[in-house]
Formats: sequence, structure tokens, C-alpha cells
Amino acid sequence: MRADAQRNYDRLLDEARQAFVAHGTDVALEDIARQAEVGVGTLYRHFPDRYALMNAVFEQEMDALTARGHGLLSEDDPAAALAKWLRAVAVHSTTYRGLAAAIMEASDAKMPACRTKMPAAGRSLLGRAQQAGTVRTDVTIGDLLKLTYAIVVSAERNTEDAGLFDRLMSLMIEGMLTRGKGDPVAPPPVTAGRRA
Repeated sequence: MRADAQRNYDRLLDEARQAFVAHGTDVALEDIARQAEVGVGTLYRHFPDRYALMNAVFEQEMDALTARGHGLLSEDDPAAALAKWLRAVAVHSTTYRGLAAAIMEASDAKMPACRTKMPAAGRSLLGRAQQAGTVRTDVTIGDLLKLTYAIVVSAERNTEDAGLFDRLMSLMIEGMLTRGKGDPVAPPPVTAGRRA
């Protein structure tokens, strides 16, 4: 990449990161281009759509969360290590309003860094906790990340309930743990027509 193109690319990423924090991920791309002092055509040459820009912005942060996951592999309590990592993922997602919803809605091709690096980072933590018998064996890292993102979206949409995020995260973490000898807790039977 030419030096001027690299400068534009870096400036667009910096402005996009700031805009996503301040205004959420649905901020107008034209505003990002204007703040970066480039034309909107330049933005689209580097990032063909909003998802490409979001993926580029968050890829470096995915690397940091991956490194955090690797660091937690040496903790004594594997379930607590997994819980810490899931909370770190959730807190990261809350920094950028709309990120969790975008990850949930996007196809794997749209946001590959978010959709592939995160499961890879958490899989080792989950496997270690399952081998220790402290986390249910019928849980996948995909399940836990979907629940984590759903909790973030719910908290974003219910800002009047200040404790919602922590309550839901605690419920999810409690629900992934085993009881006794590593067997999952059997869910209560669902009666036809009954809504939770």
C-alpha cells in the first residue's frame, strides 16, 4: 500500500473507532470520512461496506481478547477463568453500542475477525473447564458467545435497568456450571404453550 493510502487507511480506522464509541456502530460512514478528511469514495475503496470497516476496527481488539484468553489458561480455577474471559468479551462489546447486535446478525464472511477469532480464543478455556468437570459438557463456546452478545444487546436496549447486565451475566455463568460430579443441571420440563 502506498504511504498516502496507508495514512488514509489508518486515519479512517482511528476516526471510525472514535465514532463507534461516541455514536454506536450505526454512525453514518460519510461522517467518518469527513472526520478523517478523506472523500467517501476513499473510505469505500478501503472498506466496501460497514461490516468491513467494523471488522478492521475490531480485529486488533480481538487480538487483545485472544491474548487475554491465553493468559487465563494458567489460572487455577478453569471455570472462573472462562467466566472472566466472557465478562471481558461482554465489557468490550458494551464499549461500542451496536457491536454485539452486528456480530449476531452478520454472516461469517461479513465479520470474520469477530466471528472466528472469538470462538477460537474461548474454546481452549471452555475445554479446560469441561475437562475439570466444572462446566457442563453440553455447552459450546458458540452458545456462550451468543448468550454474551444477547446480554449486551439486552442491556443496551434497557438502559433504565442499571443492574441488568450484571444479573444476566451472573445467570449465564451460573447456568454453565456443573452440579456435583460434572453432570449438567437438567432443565425443567417445558409445558406446551407455556412461555417463560
